[in-house]
Amino acid sequence: MEASFYRLLAGAAVLAVLTQPASAQIFDAGLPASWACQGNCGTAEADGDVLLAPGGGERYGWVSNHNGAAGVRLEGVGGPRDSFNGSVLRSHAFAASAGQVLTFQFNYVTTDGGDFSDYGWVRLLDAAGNPVAMLATARTSPGGGAVPGFGMPAGAATLDPPYNNVLGPAPAWSPLGPDSGTCYVEPCGVTDWIGARYTIAGGGQYRLEFGVVNWVDASADTGMAFDAIALDGRALLPVPEPTGITLLAAGALMLAARQRLRRPRRES
Repeated sequence: MEASFYRLLAGAAVLAVLTQPASAQIFDAGLPASWACQGNCGTAEADGDVLLAPGGGERYGWVSNHNGAAGVRLEGVGGPRDSFNGSVLRSHAFAASAGQVLTFQFNYVTTDGGDFSDYGWVRLLDAAGNPVAMLATARTSPGGGAVPGFGMPAGAATLDPPYNNVLGPAPAWSPLGPDSGTCYVEPCGVTDWIGARYTIAGGGQYRLEFGVVNWVDASADTGMAFDAIALDGRALLPVPEPTGITLLAAGALMLAARQRLRRPRRES
């Protein structure tokens, strides 16, 4: 009995892997149901100045300040009053081993600029949502440059290119809502797609987080697009929850163990 259940579980695990979308197509059917959004998140095909990501699918994911949620902010960047609203998207929990390489593409898009420009980030969290590593930041500087973000924590991911400005001045992109095609103060625009690569330091369960925040007010919105997310070139598989066939198999094995304990011993 035990052997048959182990074979059944192994088959289910293989089936789960085979039915997962490839990393390049993770957003082709929309945001995965296992991902959590606070604020305004979605997916899009090539749209205005934000085309498809290299190595990505036919749609990419995005977060935008337009219709963002109040109270969203990144600790260490300004104060609570500096963050008017924002949006955060977190992936499902996924397991990773030390030495595995996390890769993704992102594109920072902003209609804001000057001394009070909006900002965005990509972080690695543990399964409970605690910060593990800042991977990348974006925020335009009055002197030029948007990635890495000025006045923000250093990112641990290796970026390609390592430094980028926004190209504009007025980015056309639907997730920005009415601010699409406008620019408050130059520089505005898009960074274009930037590749990121990060080596996992220790084994465990993690989540990937993408966020953007409106600085001071809700005008001149900003967003971030992302795609081609992979761990060692494969999709981020969710950590399986103890439901369905897993619980059934565990219950059956427990029952079998109890039956063996209840069997009377044969006298020699």
